[in-house]
Amino acid sequence: MVQPGRFSRRGFPGIVAAAGIAFAAALIGPAAAQQGAADPGPAASILVLNQERLIARSLYGQRIQRELEAASSALSAENRRIETRLTAEELDLTEMRDTLPPADFRVMADEFDTRVEAIRAAQEAKARDISEQADAAQTQFFELAAPILLEIVRERGAAVLMDSRAVLLSADSVDITETAIAAIDATLGDGGEDPIIDVEIALPDAPADGGTDGSQPVVVEDR
Repeated sequence: MVQPGRFSRRGFPGIVAAAGIAFAAALIGPAAAQQGAADPGPAASILVLNQERLIARSLYGQRIQRELEAASSALSAENRRIETRLTAEELDLTEMRDTLPPADFRVMADEFDTRVEAIRAAQEAKARDISEQADAAQTQFFELAAPILLEIVRERGAAVLMDSRAVLLSADSVDITETAIAAIDATLGDGGEDPIIDVEIALPDAPADGGTDGSQPVVVEDR
């Protein structure tokens, strides 16, 4: 069964790069218009940001990771319970083979296989849902952080904010990561009261095949 992983790195460079382009357009554009094409003025100052450290060390980013790990762990535990139960059912079905007419056994075996495939599909859908929620949470984190980063860039009198992974060498003074973490923590905190990642997982003492027997699901969250 599919297992959701840790932080996805997809989209991180694009989000910050897009923000960087917006920063450059907002800060360089007006100056260029005033000075004219013939006078480019002094070279624009550049700041760098380690976006992986930003999300790994900020309160909001750490909460996303905790909720992702909690949901992944709960789903893994549910998958193990399902595997144990289905293995026992398969053994029981195998033992019944010699006591049933072939046609009756084939019907039961086909029904079992169909149910197994449905359960597998449902669990894989849960894993995808967890991963997609984590990706969406990370995207929202950077969208909410963008105005905060822009304010830091303006306060520093810079024109461009770059992903530190795209920079070969830079002075420590141009790295705003720690400043950004402090500002984001002060403004966004850990993201609010609502769960960031949630998924329905069957209770340990209930059948874990989608709760069709009335079992109560639990919502995995970091609260």
